[in-house]
Amino acid sequence: MKSLEELKAIRDKMKNQVGIRSEEENTTRVVVGMATCGIAAGARPVLTAFSDLVQEKGLNNVTVTQTGCIGLCMYEPIVEVYEPGKEKVTYVKMTAEKAAEVVNLHLAGGTVVSKYTIEK
Repeated sequence: MKSLEELKAIRDKMKNQVGIRSEEENTTRVVVGMATCGIAAGARPVLTAFSDLVQEKGLNNVTVTQTGCIGLCMYEPIVEVYEPGKEKVTYVKMTAEKAAEVVNLHLAGGTVVSKYTIEK
């Protein structure tokens, strides 16, 4: 059994680590659907491409994460981009090559790549 002081120290350490991972208000989130249908459609290389390219380009204000089912199986792999103060952008039928274009034009350049989105 650890002492109360040791437990408090562990709690404080873990709070700091969780704080490091928390997103700031100006962070853009890229969320890749990784449910069974997404993985079967090729979401793993898409997730890897986004992660690698964001890191290579030094886009410190962008986080790449994964989620489960997004609910549109026929459009998999699906990627959602959440930018602060803007409407969510949903990219569909993504590939690693399309991901590179989205990183360059949208995440780095600020222009949505409309040809890969769902029309309203």
